[in-house]
Amino acid sequence: MAAPPEDDAPPAHGTPPTYDAAPAHGAPPAPTRSVAIHHVRASLRGAERHGADITALLQQAAIPPRLLEAPLARVSPRQFARLTKAVWQALDDELQGLGPQPLKVGTFAMMCHAVVHCSPDLRSALERGSAFYRLFPGGPRFHLEEKPAEEKAAEGTHEARVVFDLTAFDDPDHYLAESATVVTHRFAGWLIRSRINLIRVEFSHPAPRHALEYDLLYGAPCSFRAPRTALVFDRAVLDRPVLQDEAELRAFLRRAPGDVLARLDYGSTAAAQVRRLLGQSLPDRMPDPQAVAARLAMSAQTLRRRLAAEGTSFQRIRDQLRRDVAIAALATGTVSIEDISQRLGFSEPSAFHRAFKRWTGSAPRSYQPGG
Repeated sequence: MAAPPEDDAPPAHGTPPTYDAAPAHGAPPAPTRSVAIHHVRASLRGAERHGADITALLQQAAIPPRLLEAPLARVSPRQFARLTKAVWQALDDELQGLGPQPLKVGTFAMMCHAVVHCSPDLRSALERGSAFYRLFPGGPRFHLEEKPAEEKAAEGTHEARVVFDLTAFDDPDHYLAESATVVTHRFAGWLIRSRINLIRVEFSHPAPRHALEYDLLYGAPCSFRAPRTALVFDRAVLDRPVLQDEAELRAFLRRAPGDVLARLDYGSTAAAQVRRLLGQSLPDRMPDPQAVAARLAMSAQTLRRRLAAEGTSFQRIRDQLRRDVAIAALATGTVSIEDISQRLGFSEPSAFHRAFKRWTGSAPRSYQPGG
């Protein structure tokens, strides 16, 4: 769904940087969202069908093949971006072997050029992108829907939807549904240089086991078994002008898909706000629940109640953040386990070892290059 990444390209203007590159002076990377092994397996399904050498693809991404068999394993965004690039190159297909026909590498880039040069506003950009993909028999299908004015007045709502039709895809893991919605949301926000606050995201597939991770992907409530897969947002966003140009587009494409698929989307949920505040505290000591609640202008009890309603807890968010920081740092091969342990607030490396194995099912050393 996006153009191949070039590992060390600068980030696009107005786009928050990713944190998967090796940091200066050997310091551990800043917080990022690690990628569940489920997504790694799903991204390889099409390649496996087409007879590609899966071990070779994993080696190109520096992902130990044994992690495929570890249910709790995760990889860094940089590893996942490299794997995606490897699959695209092996199949010459941006749909990674999951579509009815291949979509040659470079198609997404051409769509972006068509949109940036000829669209005065986001509405025009989305409509032009939809028309572009209809030129390809095996391409993804999506369209823009706006409620008629009389219906909006009656319901007191001003919603717009980008509706996706992925029924032609052989995608039992719903990997392309997740990728298409995330890429469209991030690309639309990039076009207008502003985060688009989603009202909700609707999926036609059942809730997956990793549904809790959707909070940081979309920053909005998600519903499943819906009639259609769609992004729902305020209609007024469609009137926003396209502010990017070709120079900025080149940087954006060089950062895709790692910056697009793995970037955190901090929405209005309590869990997202807690993770953002905890991440901002690193490398200093993480604040306790009372301090975070005070920053959010609520009591600790109210924060606990809101997190429980979202299916999580303060401890779980803190552990997930520490897990993700550790995975990104270990994957660089430039930071020692002892340094990571200290930065994440563990009293000694052995305590970090135990926690990491509980989080991922594997020892920290197995995540290091050559480990």
